[in-house]
Amino acid sequence: MGFSIALIIFSLLMMLLVLMHKGKGGGLSDMFGGGMQSSVGGSSVAERNLDRITIVIGVLWFACIIVLSILMKGNS
Repeated sequence: MGFSIALIIFSLLMMLLVLMHKGKGGGLSDMFGGGMQSSVGGSSVAERNLDRITIVIGVLWFACIIVLSILMKGNS
């Protein structure tokens, strides 16, 4: 039960974090005007931290899926 709730929380966090990322171009962001801006310089500290947080939450999300699948396989 606890891992199911954790999976839901991590899923919601992943959606929020992915939507917070700046569009890099070449995708749907170009269709809505995101391709008009040019990125001068590298990524900022906030963007790099957002990337790191997204990776950590993604790994935890994946771990919850693995644990849940093992628990479900053990129950059957």
